[in-house]
Amino acid sequence: MKISKNIIITFLFLITAQLFAQTPQQLVKASFDNYKKAILTDNAKAALAEVDSRTKKYYQEMLVKTKMLDSVGVNKLSVVDKFTVLVIRHKLSKEEILKMQGTDLFLYAIESGMVGKSSVSDNSIGDVTIAGDFAKGQLVSKGKAVPFFIHFYKEDSKWRFNLTSLFPLANMSFKKLVEDSGKTQNEFLFYMMELMTGSKPEPSVWRPVQ
Repeated sequence: MKISKNIIITFLFLITAQLFAQTPQQLVKASFDNYKKAILTDNAKAALAEVDSRTKKYYQEMLVKTKMLDSVGVNKLSVVDKFTVLVIRHKLSKEEILKMQGTDLFLYAIESGMVGKSSVSDNSIGDVTIAGDFAKGQLVSKGKAVPFFIHFYKEDSKWRFNLTSLFPLANMSFKKLVEDSGKTQNEFLFYMMELMTGSKPEPSVWRPVQ
């Protein structure tokens, strides 16, 4: 039986595609790698494309807290969330905050340096475990695996990075910085805000934006 040239080409194409196809674990790692590349190159929109719906929901909730919480409510937040609310109120005008959506806040956080490059520059993903549409990858920092896992969720047929899964580690690191500074938490946060912006925060950062 004579085999047509088109059939041979198609067969070779399928074999090649199989050889270069990425495993689910590799696709999970690629999500973090793409996010990392976006942060390091200041490409906020590319970073947004890699995060999951939980991350976007978090930034929407943070925007609501920025607009609504008084000083009592702000002081009850985790140190990372508190710092986020205070910095937004310090750096942006009332008009800018009120016209924002959650995704706008995410983009601003990256473009303004609130999401620092140091959060990803020395990090990568090690072993990956997948269960349905959920995956967790072991954090590798400076080439060494640490006992901490980053979460991913498969949404719209694509693995997406859950940025909020890093926040427990970020809170622990922030608390350590506060302890080492010898300052109270609020003193340290105000010191950091002044360092970031070159201006002292006004008392108005404790008030709702309405």
